[in-house]
Amino acid sequence: MFSNASNFVQGVDTSFAIILGASLFFLVGITGVMVYFVVRYNKNKHPEAQDVHENKKLEITWTVIPTILVLVMFYFGWTGYEPMRKIPEEGIKVKAHAQMWSWQFEYENGKYSDTLVVPKDEAVILDLISRDVVHSLYIPAFRIKEDVVPGVNNKMWFIGQELGKYNIFCAEFCGDLHSKMLSSVHVIAPEEYNVWYNDTTQPEIHPGLVVLKKNACVSCHSLDGTRIVGPSFKGIWGHEVEVITNGEERTVMVDEDYVKRSIYDPNADVVKGFNPGLMIPYQNLVTEEEVNEIIDYLKTLK
Repeated sequence: MFSNASNFVQGVDTSFAIILGASLFFLVGITGVMVYFVVRYNKNKHPEAQDVHENKKLEITWTVIPTILVLVMFYFGWTGYEPMRKIPEEGIKVKAHAQMWSWQFEYENGKYSDTLVVPKDEAVILDLISRDVVHSLYIPAFRIKEDVVPGVNNKMWFIGQELGKYNIFCAEFCGDLHSKMLSSVHVIAPEEYNVWYNDTTQPEIHPGLVVLKKNACVSCHSLDGTRIVGPSFKGIWGHEVEVITNGEERTVMVDEDYVKRSIYDPNADVVKGFNPGLMIPYQNLVTEEEVNEIIDYLKTLK
């Protein structure tokens, strides 16, 4: 609490501290008054109760004080919230892609990363894009959260003010692996960021695996045979699988046609034992060339 991780921490923490302090004060105060009344006005000391019909001073007091308190809370809450909505015109612009169940960050030079890398003391503007359902990008250390809604152009911004690594969570329940939709923000020195940003060389990995990671396919389909939301990719190429097609079971061969159909129309043939409706069609997200790269990669997973 009261760190300097982002430019919003002080405003949010001040508002929280005031609300928490007021709550504790009245909790202790009201409890103390209740205990005092129980002792002071018990039946032994006052066998006959007396009604108090009117006390204007008391009524004014318990109306004015809560009103002032609420207005104070509102003021500090608003001063902490308002800067979050004033997104600057200039800053580092990053597209944050949310998809069951992973985050992908796309930079202006076309670079992708699984984690958000930003320079210290510079404004970062995130364009929040959902490829499927409602998500919510939450960075607790920065005191910011914003929903990622399909078809809605939501944005958020911040300035990372302390070097370090900070957690990113999804704060909107989005399915089976919601709790594992994790990433992080890396706040690094500006000169280090410039080197990282301009380094567009790709590590020596199969292009098909790059496509799978880019589209969060490995969040639901493992590469090592582990069963998660969808069937594993390991060893499926050239093998027969039992699928449900239009409510009927049938056996199909995992070949080029099956893979393309599964990518572009994932609910056409659902592997037996797995739930339909969890995967979105990738007709407008994955090109024919990328599908062929995926096929080439699947052939290597013996």
